[in-house]
Amino acid sequence: MPNPYFSFKQFTVFQDRCAMKVGIDGVLLGAWTSVEGCKNILDVGTGTGLIALMLAQRTEALITGIDIEKDAVDQAIENVKNSLWEKQINIQEQSFQDYANTSNERFDVIVSNPPYFVNSLKAPTESRSTARHTDSLSHRELIENAMKILSPNGRICLILPLNEGIECIRIAKSLGLLCSKRVNVYPKRNGEIKRLLLEFKTAQTETEVTHLVIEEGRHQYSAEFTKFAKDYYQKL
Repeated sequence: MPNPYFSFKQFTVFQDRCAMKVGIDGVLLGAWTSVEGCKNILDVGTGTGLIALMLAQRTEALITGIDIEKDAVDQAIENVKNSLWEKQINIQEQSFQDYANTSNERFDVIVSNPPYFVNSLKAPTESRSTARHTDSLSHRELIENAMKILSPNGRICLILPLNEGIECIRIAKSLGLLCSKRVNVYPKRNGEIKRLLLEFKTAQTETEVTHLVIEEGRHQYSAEFTKFAKDYYQKL
């Protein structure tokens, strides 16, 4: 019988090829994104389907995951097939640009752990490079295409490094989207902000700013992170 919970330590992306393990970014975004009142959710750059599977655990909404990497799509399809949510999640191999221009669906939530390196050395493998660099989908393209298929009261939820996240807030505002929620993520207490969890809406709203510390010390998760993510770990 499929296991309703995934052990992230065992959940990998085509491990034999690049050993890209599930990162904390996906876990944070999947645990944080609100699914209240959702009927349709789109996961852009779904990878192995991690975020789609996390969201499916707490909503009955239909979830579509898209990715341009065939290996990732094949792995996501297998992971969904081996879960309790096979009938709820649909995985497709397609670019977001093509999907947004051809889809008749409107989504209540569009979620993405997008590529973020703009000017840096490429990773040694094509698949890892695509996952980490914005060449195939810039942040402006992500926002512009999301707005085409977002429902009137829909939300876009992203996770990005600090500088890229601040720039994304600026881009979204220039396109008519406002940041409704922002979580400053600190890897360690008294450390620096390394990630931003961001929610965007078209409605005028004040930005709700909160903070999340992941670790108190090495391999010692904070009480707030444990409460935040415990439903998705077999052991935490």
